[in-house]
Amino acid sequence: PRPQRPRDAAGQGAAMEGVGVALAWLLLALLSPWGAAGASCPPRCVCASNILSCSQAVLSAVPAPLPRFTAVLDLSHNNVTRLRADWAPGRLAHLHALLLSHNGLSFVSTEAFAHVPHLRHLDLSSNRLRALEENLFSDLAELEVLLLYNNEISSVDRTAFENLARLRKLYLGQNRIARFPLELLRDGSRLPQLALLDLSANRLRSLPVGELQALPAWLRDRLYLHGNPLACDCPLFQLVARGRRRRLSAVMDFQEELRCLLPAAQAPVGILALAGRQPLNCSEAREAVLEGHLGDTVTLSCDTRLRGVRSRHWVTPGGERVLEEGGNGSAALLANGSLQLRALRPEDAGTYACWVAGPLLNETLYVELLVHNFTLHGPHDTLNTAYTTLVGCILSVVLVLIYLYLTPCRCCCCRGAEKPPAPRDDSINSSVLSATPNHAAGVPGEPCRSHSASATGPGQNGRFKVGGTPQPPPRHGPKAQRKVSDPDSVSSVFSDTPIVV
Repeated sequence: PRPQRPRDAAGQGAAMEGVGVALAWLLLALLSPWGAAGASCPPRCVCASNILSCSQAVLSAVPAPLPRFTAVLDLSHNNVTRLRADWAPGRLAHLHALLLSHNGLSFVSTEAFAHVPHLRHLDLSSNRLRALEENLFSDLAELEVLLLYNNEISSVDRTAFENLARLRKLYLGQNRIARFPLELLRDGSRLPQLALLDLSANRLRSLPVGELQALPAWLRDRLYLHGNPLACDCPLFQLVARGRRRRLSAVMDFQEELRCLLPAAQAPVGILALAGRQPLNCSEAREAVLEGHLGDTVTLSCDTRLRGVRSRHWVTPGGERVLEEGGNGSAALLANGSLQLRALRPEDAGTYACWVAGPLLNETLYVELLVHNFTLHGPHDTLNTAYTTLVGCILSVVLVLIYLYLTPCRCCCCRGAEKPPAPRDDSINSSVLSATPNHAAGVPGEPCRSHSASATGPGQNGRFKVGGTPQPPPRHGPKAQRKVSDPDSVSSVFSDTPIVV
């Protein structure tokens, strides 16, 4: 049998265990942030380490005081309708996540975030915000994620997102935005780290398609535009079709919601269904086709949708790999991954491949280059010269025909009369090239006297003759009507001496 312990020894053991437990609780209280002097968990909140959760606590204001070591503050699903500048009287240097969704929030002071400079995650979704005021978030230089979806936002000030150099994700879906905030994306200077922009379910009716297509593919991959009442046109179709060919997430994940409105249509139609459909009959443009001329310098872009690319290289149509920056010969790899081709030759035409190695997966892009077998200005100059020569020749022929066949009649007194057959003896006086007859019908046996026969009358084509040929005296007999030919008539175009028989 076991020896029993004395009663005094057992009492001493129990006392020692109680002291140990008390010391342990005291030590935990001293080490815990909530056990520090002047710190306590606010009423109706749950506190765990540096997390303060006051969700669904029927709060109408932010509880005070807030512990300074709070890192995550959850105030969602309450009735905090106004966020003033004094909601956090002290500086909360450790706070990096603030959740204020589902509060009916309608007002946010421009100085509301002055005491939380290290905030990285801000949730203002599902509230009643109507406008984003000037420099509203400019104090949040370290903010990375901003949730503003499911509000009533209709206007966005151009400076609302100033100084947000680290912002990566911006959710503006399910609002009333009618104008695309292109200043958020232009040149990448406003939000240089932005990789996701959600503008779905707003009131956008048109998009700057050309400028959106110029954006890098890694940004277009997370540019969500579905659920907007967009007007149908072919540039919009081509933008979405290119995204589908590149398998961009914003297109592949929401193909059914990418819809637009045709003129006089009752219901929206799928944007991708516009191919060959009346009345637009849009044709799908090729993704990457570049044209150049002999001697030009062109740059082929490696428009990958991957960020954090580790390495990339190009493969020419001839199978040659361009690896190093600077390259050799006519091909050079630029610092941004593009391939520059100098002094284009006909053999440079073909399909180039850009191989991209990303952190998680790889991607291959293809660019087709067309090289026209002439210089940019040569064919136009040649065409202009040939056209000018052709026009000159045609005008010359027309003028010759006008001179030969449209010469004014010199026998104005004989117009409209029937010309009798010429006598056999005078046939030699008529030239086969003459457009003006030498004989006209008048009184039988009476010659038609031309005004050009006098010394002062006008001749053919309005010219005046210095001296005319004297009219011979009339004679009797069968040959009395013989005429003296006019040296300036059309009958003697090829002869300086008149023919007299």
